[in-house]
Amino acid sequence: MPTVKVRNIKNEEVGELELSEVVFGAPLNEGLIHAAVRNYMANARQGTSATKTRGDVSGAGRKLWKQKGTGRARIASLRSPLWKGGGNTHGPQPRDWSYNMPKKMRQGALRSALSERVREGNVSVIEGWSFDKPKTKDFAESLGTLGLGGKTLIVDSLDNENLLLSARNLRRAKVVNSFGLNIYDLLYHDHLVLSRSAAEELEQLLGARKDVEGSTEPSESADEAPAKPKRTRKPKQDEEAA
Repeated sequence: MPTVKVRNIKNEEVGELELSEVVFGAPLNEGLIHAAVRNYMANARQGTSATKTRGDVSGAGRKLWKQKGTGRARIASLRSPLWKGGGNTHGPQPRDWSYNMPKKMRQGALRSALSERVREGNVSVIEGWSFDKPKTKDFAESLGTLGLGGKTLIVDSLDNENLLLSARNLRRAKVVNSFGLNIYDLLYHDHLVLSRSAAEELEQLLGARKDVEGSTEPSESADEAPAKPKRTRKPKQDEEAA
């Protein structure tokens, strides 16, 4: 079972936290992570790029000169893609790029990425990361004290408003809650910082479902429907002798 040291905002060790083997000890699955990243980026696309076809551009619709006898190339309309200022052929049109990915695959990709961050040693658990008032300077100093120099992803409760407001002015830091954690942010940032409550929530969200204890098999007499009477064929009446 992976174990992570718990530190305070002054970078002092205050204890240890045992993480779930299911969530933070999963094997690396690069193919699953790649599929999850592609799904996330496809769902984030706006899909608003468009070009004008010959029906959208401005221009006369009449035939400019007769078909034969002028020595020039034949023409039907100025809006044809063959002419300057005409429409575009087979250009991009607005569309929806999003597609659904199974929930179990998304959760498996998050477990694999979280486990790899733990094996790399880039996961920290901070206790009591709070400020008296929102101030970006204090937040930046705390990152330096903790040795978090690169891009940092902080997973904490959104109720910690001072931390949220202090971090939003730094490009290299981002604060989300456990429900807002996604595969792209997890791979984009170099360091992952969790609070105790966030680590417990991730174990509940991404952990395997436990069988309900004390479940008993239903009695057969209660579930089974009463047996229907068998249908019997009526005996044929003998034809009377003529």
